[in-house]
Amino acid sequence: MRESAAAQPVTALPGVGQALAKTLDRLGLRTLQDLWFHLPLRYEDRTRLTPIRDLLPGAPAQVEGRIEAVERGFRYRPQLRVAIGDDSRATLLLRFFHFNAAQANQLVVGTRLRCYGEPRLGAQGLEMVHPQYRHVADDAPIAIEERLTPVYPVTEGLSSARLAGVVARALQRLPQDAELELLPPDLRKVYKLSSLRAALEYAHRPPAQANLAQLALGAHPAQRRLAFEELLAQHLSLKRLRARVRQHAAPVLRGGGELRRRFLAGLPFAPTRAQRRVAAEVARDLAKPAPMLRLVQGDVGSGKTVVAALAALAAVEAGFQAALMAPTELLAEQHFRNFQRWMKPLGVEVVWLAGKLKGKARSAALAHIAGSEEARPAQIVIGTHALMQEGVAFRALALAIIDEQHRFGVHQRLALREKGRAGDGVPHQLVLTATPIPRTLAMTAYADLDVSIIDELPPGRTPVTTVAIANARRHNVIERIRVACADGRQAYWVCTIIEESDLLQAQAAEAVHAELTSALPGLAIGLVHGRLKPAQKQAVMDAFASGKISLLVATTVIEVGVDVPNASLMIVENAERLGLAQLHQLRGRVGRGSVESSCVLLYQTPLSAMARQRLDVLRATNDGFRIAEKDLELRGPGEVLGTRQTGQMALRIADLARDADLLPDAQRLGTTLLDRDPALADKLIERWIGQAARYAGA
Repeated sequence: MRESAAAQPVTALPGVGQALAKTLDRLGLRTLQDLWFHLPLRYEDRTRLTPIRDLLPGAPAQVEGRIEAVERGFRYRPQLRVAIGDDSRATLLLRFFHFNAAQANQLVVGTRLRCYGEPRLGAQGLEMVHPQYRHVADDAPIAIEERLTPVYPVTEGLSSARLAGVVARALQRLPQDAELELLPPDLRKVYKLSSLRAALEYAHRPPAQANLAQLALGAHPAQRRLAFEELLAQHLSLKRLRARVRQHAAPVLRGGGELRRRFLAGLPFAPTRAQRRVAAEVARDLAKPAPMLRLVQGDVGSGKTVVAALAALAAVEAGFQAALMAPTELLAEQHFRNFQRWMKPLGVEVVWLAGKLKGKARSAALAHIAGSEEARPAQIVIGTHALMQEGVAFRALALAIIDEQHRFGVHQRLALREKGRAGDGVPHQLVLTATPIPRTLAMTAYADLDVSIIDELPPGRTPVTTVAIANARRHNVIERIRVACADGRQAYWVCTIIEESDLLQAQAAEAVHAELTSALPGLAIGLVHGRLKPAQKQAVMDAFASGKISLLVATTVIEVGVDVPNASLMIVENAERLGLAQLHQLRGRVGRGSVESSCVLLYQTPLSAMARQRLDVLRATNDGFRIAEKDLELRGPGEVLGTRQTGQMALRIADLARDADLLPDAQRLGTTLLDRDPALADKLIERWIGQAARYAGA
C-alpha cells in the first residue's frame, strides 16, 4: 500500500487541527488508514421524507412540517412541546426535556422544520422525543440525502456528524484497489474476496436503496468482506503472540513420576478417561524445552484440578516450583485446602498468598516463595492476583497455572509468566476454565493456546433437574427445603446482592437469612458473602461441608470451587438477573453425589424475552457447551469471555457468533500467510489492530 496515503496523519486533512487530532487520538484515529477502517455503528435513512400520517411507531424516519403550536410546561420537570403538521394533514408532537431559552425562542409557530427521530405512541398520538431537527427556509429547500447517513462510534467532545465529515474527507484519498489491497490476487481469488475499496465505500456510505435490515445485522457482502479481513488479522496477532512466546526456552519437566503415582494412588476415585487423556497431553508439553501454552476446558465438576495437581507435581519432581492463580480469594482458598490435603502426605510444601495476608504472615510466605535460607522453599504456591505483585519473587517458577482464564486479561496472564523468567527462559502455562467456550470462540480468542477438553464427568454424578418458579410461589420453595433437610440433605440459597436495594429489586442475603431462619425454626442456617473476613467465611463453609449447617444462604461467591456432595438442592434468587454461564456454574454446586439433585430458578415477574430464553435453556440441558453456544448467541463474545474489562477481542465490525462460518477460511489463509509472507501478516495486524498488537510483545 502507498505509505504516503495510508500513513498520513489526520492533520493532513483540511479542517483537522491539533485540538481535533487530540480528540481523534482518544479513538485510536491517528492516520488516514485508521479513519478508513473506523466503520459506522449503524445507519440512518435520510434519503426520503415520510408523510406524518405514514409514520410507524418504532421505525426511525425523516419528516418535514410546519410548527402549528408550541407549549412550555413544568409538570414534574421543564419540557418543551412542539406540534408540527404537513401536507398529509397529520400532526406530530416533538417533545424536548433538555433545551435552552435561545432554542425555544427559535421554535415559533409557522417555522418549517425537517426532523429525524423514532416515533412512539404518546398520550396525544405519535411523538418524537428529542429528534434531530433543522430549520428549512421556504425559499431554499434542503436537498435530500442521496445515501444512508452513517453513525460512528465517538468520544466526548466529538459528534458523529463532525466525525462523518472527517471520514468523508479521508475517503477522498482512498487509493485504488491495487494500492489498498494487502492480500495477493491469487489468494483473494481462492477465498472469493471482493474489492476492499468497494467494500469500504459501501460500508461508509451505503446507497439509498440499501437494505437497512441487512446492514443492521452485519450481513451485507461488503461488511462480510471487511469482517473476514478483521478476523484474519485477529487470528494472525494471536498466532504471532504464540510464536514469540515459543521462541523462549522453558524448563524440561519430566521427573521420575513417583510423586504423581503416589498422588493418584491416594485419590478416593479413579480419574476418568478424559482426565487421563488431558493429563497425558499436558505431560507431553511439559517434557519439551519450549513453553507449554495449553487451555484445559471442562464442565463444572469434571476434575480439572486433578489435572492441574499432576502438572504441578511434574514441576516439583524436576526440582522447580508451580504457581496456581485464581480470581477470587474463596476459590484460591478452596484450591489451597485441596492441594494441602493432597500434598501433605507426599511431603510437598504448599504456600498460600493473597492480598489480605499482612505483616509477619506475608513476610513468611514471601520468604518461602523466594526460598530464603531460613525458610523451607515453597514447591507449590497458590493465591490470587497478589502473586503478580511487586515484591513477590519465586525461587524457580517453571509452571504458571491460571484458573478461570476469562476473569483475567492477557496482560495478567503474561505478568505471572514474567515472575518465572530466567534469562531467555519462561515458565510453562496451563490455563483452566470451568466456563465452556464455544469452539468457534476458542478458535479465535485463544489462538495462542492449544485446547484440551475434559468431556466427561466422574462416575456417580447425577444430572441436575432444573425448574423455574415465580417468586409468588416462594412459600412452596421454602417447604421443599424443609422436606429435603428433614431427609438429611443439604441446600444452598443464592442471592445476587448483599444489601437491600430498591433500585435492583433484589433480595439481600441478610434479609433472606432472617426470613428463612424465621420460616424454618430448628434448622441450622449459615450465611456467607464477600464482606465476611476469610476466617469467618471458611468457618461457615467448613460447618456446611461437615453437615453441621443444613442450609447455606450465600451470594455468588460460591459460584466456583465449593464441593459438598451431600448438597442436593440449589435455589437461585432473582435468577433472571444472572447470565447463562453464571447460572450454570451455580447449578454445578449440586449434583456432586449420587442422590438426585435439583436447581430452582426463582424469578421476579415480568420476565424479559432474553431472561426467559436463558431460563428455558437451563431447563432444557445440563451440557455446558450447548449452554455456552447459547450464551455467545445471546450476549456476544465480549461478555462470554469477560473481555469488556480486559481489552481482548475489541472487534470493530466482525462478530464471532454471527461470522463464525468465516473463521475456518480465515485461519487457513492465516496459516498460508505466516508461511509465505510474514511481513504482509504484520501489515494486516497493524491495519486492523494497531496499538492493540502490543499484546504480542508483552
